[in-house]
Amino acid sequence: MIPVIICGGVGTKMWPLSSPRLPKHFLPLVKGKSLFELNWETLRKRFQPSEIYLQTNAEQAEIAKKLVPEIVTDNVFIEPEARNQGPATGLAAALLIKKGMGDEPFFLIQVDNLRVPGENIFKMMDLAEKLGKETHKYITGGFLPDRVIKGVDFLLKGEFQSELEGVKIFKVAEYLDRNEENKINDNLTSGKLLVHANHTCMTPNDLLKMYEEYRPDWYKPLRLIADGGDVVSEFTKMPKGAIEEITKQVHAKGNSLVIELPFEWTDFGTWESLEKYYKTNNIEAKKGEVTEIEAKDNFCMSDNKKKIAIIGVNNLIVVEGDDGILICRKDLSGRVGEVVS
Repeated sequence: MIPVIICGGVGTKMWPLSSPRLPKHFLPLVKGKSLFELNWETLRKRFQPSEIYLQTNAEQAEIAKKLVPEIVTDNVFIEPEARNQGPATGLAAALLIKKGMGDEPFFLIQVDNLRVPGENIFKMMDLAEKLGKETHKYITGGFLPDRVIKGVDFLLKGEFQSELEGVKIFKVAEYLDRNEENKINDNLTSGKLLVHANHTCMTPNDLLKMYEEYRPDWYKPLRLIADGGDVVSEFTKMPKGAIEEITKQVHAKGNSLVIELPFEWTDFGTWESLEKYYKTNNIEAKKGEVTEIEAKDNFCMSDNKKKIAIIGVNNLIVVEGDDGILICRKDLSGRVGEVVS
């Protein structure tokens, strides 16, 4: 199994602290450590630095190596520019093939997520490796939601396949885009609805075969990269696009499997999601001095430990940083990226 940590976004929904010079997954958000460091530390409980790969852009690679000096430089794959997850996932596969590891399953670790208990990711990895080698299908992950979660896509569980050490595997009956709200609501209590939590796993050779079938315009440059072609010139030939442009078709043809996550999965997508994580795990925010008068349920954070005073308002996010000050309702924290745009 080849673990590949993938990161490259900025996390604009967590402005004003997250920025291109220090994206959210490098911020010390959890007990003084970043999401990148925490995910690396989890993988190090099984893998040596020489066995862990990182895919990102040149700027973030430098930040990552400062935080984790033991990263092996030859194991860092650089994306020449941002072209979204479709080309990025394909690049990871192509570069692994170039290194002679085309038949060894790889497992993508999204760095802006946390898994608790973290060690349970190894149960999933072991199972995904077995399934990847035996079935040659696209392997992904999901979990049963207790409410409708905004900003994520969903899968409907199909036929039960098997169970290993309490971890269940299903065929994927249907992919539901986040905008298909009626279908999502109709299936919320059915026991079949899963939040699509990614964790892509396949052999690099199988992934490129999938690209060849469904996105030949991505496949051709990737094939050239795998065969030793220039990464910069070939990667930039690929149109931008999400990997779902392929996987939707794969799901529809019954060529995918979903593993129910054997851990609690938290996606740090917004300030509201971070606050919920803090509350659940009894973690104090880096607040600075906060005074509230006739106010409650507000989340306050000052990167510079400035005093924050709130009077007569509830359920707000207030964050102060070098790039600005954010004040918004908690239920609108998903729109913070519009400020950056």
